[in-house]
Amino acid sequence: MKALHRTGIGGKAMANGEDRIWEMARGFQSSRILLTAVELGVFPALGSGPRTSEEVAAMLRTDPRATDRLMNALVALELLVKEGNLFGNSPEAQEVLVPGGPDYMGGALMHTVNMWDSWSTLTEAVRRGTSVLVREGEARADWVVPFIAAMHYHSSRGADDIVGLIDLDGVERVLDVGGGSGVYSIAFCRAKPALRAVVFDLPDVVGLTEKYVQQAGMSGRITTASGDFHADEFGGGFDLVFLSAIIHMNSPEENIRLFKKCRRALREGGRIVVQDFIVEESRVSPPHGAIFALNMLVATPSGDTYTEAEVTAWLQAAGFAPPTRIDPPGIGTTLLIAAT
Repeated sequence: MKALHRTGIGGKAMANGEDRIWEMARGFQSSRILLTAVELGVFPALGSGPRTSEEVAAMLRTDPRATDRLMNALVALELLVKEGNLFGNSPEAQEVLVPGGPDYMGGALMHTVNMWDSWSTLTEAVRRGTSVLVREGEARADWVVPFIAAMHYHSSRGADDIVGLIDLDGVERVLDVGGGSGVYSIAFCRAKPALRAVVFDLPDVVGLTEKYVQQAGMSGRITTASGDFHADEFGGGFDLVFLSAIIHMNSPEENIRLFKKCRRALREGGRIVVQDFIVEESRVSPPHGAIFALNMLVATPSGDTYTEAEVTAWLQAAGFAPPTRIDPPGIGTTLLIAAT
C-alpha cells in the first residue's frame, strides 16, 4: 500500500507521486511571485529599511491592496519578513536582490522575466517545431541588456576555473566569439599576463562589453570587434578561438559554417574551444541539457542541445582534429577542444 501524506485539493490525502506532480505543476506560482517582485522593484524599495505595503505601493505606483497581497506572499516564501504592518527584506533578499552588492542578481533575474514570455509559448512551439515568440513593441535593448547581465552573472562564478583547465602554452591571441560581457576574455587575461583577447559580438552588445571590461581593469588588453558571426569574417592569426554558449543557438548547418569560419581565423596549430551543454546520446541526460533543449525550441528558430558525436562531426567537417573532452566539476557544461 502506498504511503499517503499531505493534503490535496478538497482535503484529499495525496500519494507521493501525486504530490510530486502537483508540486511540479504549481511550481510556476512561486516563480511568478518572485519575478513580479523583481520586475516591480519591491526589494530595492525595502533596501533602506522596513516599510508598510502602502508606502511601497506609493513608491512603485501600484495598487495598495494587490501590493500588500504580493508582499504577504513574499513573506510566505521567506523572501520578506513582517512585523506588525512593516515589511522588510530577508537577509538573503537584502544580499542578492538589492542593487549595489557584489552578488546582486536583479539583472540576471530580469532575463528570467523575459524567459517567462518565451516559455509560455512552449505548447505551440512543440506543435510547429520552432519558436513562435513575437515580442510586439519591445525594443531589442529591453532584453539584450538583462540577457548579457544574466550571462555575466552566471559565467563569472566559474570562468576562472574553466579557463584554468585550458592549456595556454603558446597562446597569445584569443578570439572570443559571441563573447557578450567579455567575462571569459577577462578570465583568459587574468590567467596569463601576456595574453590579449578580442571579443566579437553584435554592435549593440560590444558597447556593453566595453563597460564590463573597463570595470575589470582590462581595457588595455581586451578589444572588441562588432559584427554578425553568421555573416562576417573574424580576421586571422589567432592562437585560440573560444565559443561559449553559442552552438546551442544554431542549427547543425549553421554550426558547421561557424566552425569553418573559426578555422580560417586560426593560425596553423591553433585550437578551438567549444563550451556548451553536451547531452548524452539518449538526449535525456544530463537533465539540465534535456530541459535546455526546450529553452532553445521556444527562443530560437532552430537551436538545440547537441551530443558529443554531433559536435565532433561538425568540427572534423570544418578541418579540425577530433576533440578532447573536459567536464569541469560542478559547472554543468562541457569543453570540447580541437586543434587545426
